Amino acid sequence: MTGRDGLATVTSTRDEMTGLESPGEFRGRLLEGMAAAIREGGYRDSTVADIVRHARTSRRTFYEHFASKQACYIALLQDCNGAMIRHIAEAVDPRAPWDVQIQQAVQAWIAAAESDLPITLSWIRDLPSLGSDARHLQRELLESFITLIANLSTTPELRAAGVTPPSRQLTILMLGGLRELMATTVEDGGDIGDIVEVAVRATQAMLRPSGPGGAPR
Repeated sequence: MTGRDGLATVTSTRDEMTGLESPGEFRGRLLEGMAAAIREGGYRDSTVADIVRHARTSRRTFYEHFASKQACYIALLQDCNGAMIRHIAEAVDPRAPWDVQIQQAVQAWIAAAESDLPITLSWIRDLPSLGSDARHLQRELLESFITLIANLSTTPELRAAGVTPPSRQLTILMLGGLRELMATTVEDGGDIGDIVEVAVRATQAMLRPSGPGGAPR
């Protein structure tokens, strides 16, 4: 085969014949190819041909793993969210003072979003257009962040400081506000790093210890 996909097809055929890569490795390459296509021209203008070109594989391999471009995109966002959750969890020192732990978590979240702005923009602009798939994924992602916050809120240092895990309602309110602030900043072309201070202060205010001067939750 010649043309745009020629190299990708040849490469894939050689890999498949030698059996050097597992299905999981091919899937990972395709997700990287999807991410590269988004960075190059955005999700809407990306094609399966673009994905396999970046992944250096074939259409046949693509359709062995994903039913459509949208299915590949959903899988990419799921993987990105999982990586973000792990990054935030690893960034928090459970022995640090409660306000420092909150600062570490918020800074890690914003840094993760800032590290790949084309993907972050795609989350904001493209995901809502995917109908029921989008709603299911957004709910899935929300639940993963609710679980993360609940886990981060139960460290001995936070308990000793009087910080209790926020209610589900407060968690959703907090996440929604932070995401909207992040989204509007990115869409307006602002520097996402500029929201770190206000995002940290607002989160600390919502989660501050109850008791004298604190806010019951």
